[in-house]
Amino acid sequence: MSISFVKGQGTGNDFVLIHDPAGQMDLSDDEIRSICDRHFGIGADGVIIATKTRSSGEVKHLLEEEPAAEWFMDYRNADGSKGEMCGNGARVFARYLLDSGYAALTDGSTLPIATRAGIKDITATANGFAVDLGRWKIRNDEVVVHAAGLQVPRPGLHLTIGNPHVVVTLASLEELEALDLSMPPVLDPPLASGANVEFVVLDDPLITEGVAGLTMRVHERGVGETQSCGTGIAAAAIAIREYAGNTQNYWKVRVPGGQVAVRIFPTEDGEHAGISGPAELSFSGQWPR
Repeated sequence: MSISFVKGQGTGNDFVLIHDPAGQMDLSDDEIRSICDRHFGIGADGVIIATKTRSSGEVKHLLEEEPAAEWFMDYRNADGSKGEMCGNGARVFARYLLDSGYAALTDGSTLPIATRAGIKDITATANGFAVDLGRWKIRNDEVVVHAAGLQVPRPGLHLTIGNPHVVVTLASLEELEALDLSMPPVLDPPLASGANVEFVVLDDPLITEGVAGLTMRVHERGVGETQSCGTGIAAAAIAIREYAGNTQNYWKVRVPGGQVAVRIFPTEDGEHAGISGPAELSFSGQWPR
């Protein structure tokens, strides 16, 4: 028996996508780790299992909110743990559904998908897809971050946007480059669910032609350092916006894998954050099981 898969990536954040509409495959944590292993497996930051929303006991209740959310993006981190949401993964998931003929997007239409963080709406853009990540919440607890290569611990802003993040501001690109993110940053106090940790440097000047700019590296919970993190990119923009007085709504964030745009916009239920950027499928194959 083998598993058919497709490999995809969004700004270097890469995923193995598997079609399991009935939700019967039941991949173990060990199998996920083997698939994601970059030396002995396919190699990826995570696995995305495409399951019909109605087939998942975790999220089928979301159909009451959005009956058109036919597909559930069952996201697993490289260590096998379940992830609430993945911004880059959502764009790659949309590319996979469209290119495989499992879903369609017409001009101006929206593709709703179910995630463990709720319904996320995806639209097509000139260079890929835009994902509405929804609302975020700034946490009041103070978190100090220790990281290899960082001479002194730094305070981080704790926030959630579907999944947990701690954003740390650094003084220079040299300081950012000196980080050794092969080792997980240590949070003090530790967070019960862990967190993705983003280290950011502001552009100088911060705003050019109405768009604010950041450079970022990230250590993802359950994965390690990745080339990009979609929710982390949004979290970084939200954090700096918070520090700057909540007036800047357009951002560009550079990561090792490329650049992603962030837009903050009003909705009926409050401000939402959205990201937009490329999503590509690389190759397909069979994984023995």
